[in-house]
Amino acid sequence: MVNMAGALRVYEIDTREKQEARRFLALPQRIYARNPCWVPPLEMDSRRMLDRSAHPFYRHSEAAFFLAEQAGTPIGRLAVLDNRNYNTYNRSRCAFFYLFECEPSGPSALALFEAGFAWARERGLDEIIGPKGFTALDGMGLLVKGFEHRPALGIPYNPPYYPALVEAAGFQPDGDTVSGLVTRAFCLPEKVRLAAAAVERRLGLRVMRFRTRADLRAFTPRLKELYNGALEGTTGNTPLTEDEARSMAEQILWFADPRLIKLILKGDDLAGFLFAYPDISAAIQRTHGRLWPLGWAHLLRELRRTKWLNVNGAGVLPRFRGLGATALLFSEIYDSFTAGGFEYADLVQIGVENERMQNELRSLQIDFYKTHRMYKRALL
Repeated sequence: MVNMAGALRVYEIDTREKQEARRFLALPQRIYARNPCWVPPLEMDSRRMLDRSAHPFYRHSEAAFFLAEQAGTPIGRLAVLDNRNYNTYNRSRCAFFYLFECEPSGPSALALFEAGFAWARERGLDEIIGPKGFTALDGMGLLVKGFEHRPALGIPYNPPYYPALVEAAGFQPDGDTVSGLVTRAFCLPEKVRLAAAAVERRLGLRVMRFRTRADLRAFTPRLKELYNGALEGTTGNTPLTEDEARSMAEQILWFADPRLIKLILKGDDLAGFLFAYPDISAAIQRTHGRLWPLGWAHLLRELRRTKWLNVNGAGVLPRFRGLGATALLFSEIYDSFTAGGFEYADLVQIGVENERMQNELRSLQIDFYKTHRMYKRALL
């Protein structure tokens, strides 16, 4: 426990105590009460992150959750993760920070981070990065550009003052991701269409499409194999366990339109992928993230009428880059966009290290209208 001057108190909550867990989870509702852009997380997903008996993360790793109070009122929170599978795969001793929320108070934010640093050091970790969450479906980074726009589902949103609080705690920038906006006025150039058809023939690629939810469910047992295979030769990622792959598949199935999920294959090997979803953020705002008792009805209605498409995952594996496979991926994104009758598409969180894809998107006049930034800090 860390005690600061005055009535400021920072402590690690006991997630088994329902009242403490509720205070931790409820804080963002107050911070964003007057912000029309913020989209609350799904309540059941938030609760599950704190449930050590249910979330697959806790079968191999550990996390701590800290709450800052001023005169008994919660004003800040922070989660710190020791992801042992990540550290084993990357040969590192790195902690993640996540779920950071705080009133505009430098001392409160600093006290939260100091408590998190101490917890990580006790476990022999020598670096901390973030914001980075429990699974591959958790968005990462702090928003540093695009505060006037509503986030895509699952992608972080925060007030403009958060980066200053994080940097005041000694963090340094550690890479950006950008999100691009596509509007109905966009038209895919014919040369991209021709290139897509040519590379499909030349490389022997095929696009695997799903018609029904049953088709998609039948495929999900292969999710772990394909995802982990796509990580070959990469750093900064974590292979999925069997439990995590199953949990991820269930999350995808909750709100997926099977026609918007596609795989690019060469034989049985993954060459590229497209995960796109109808945006249901407006419904989640209306229900405050609650699915019961009437939230499901709002979500199902939004799935049918939303004009926004979220492209939450799209990429070509490294060995197929530079061979024209990206043109096939762009063609599939455009087909999903137009066939679904969408008016806007959010191409979320493309890493700045993926220069080829960014340059190709810029050549198509795609506007990168949001930027998220990762941070890191040594703990020695």
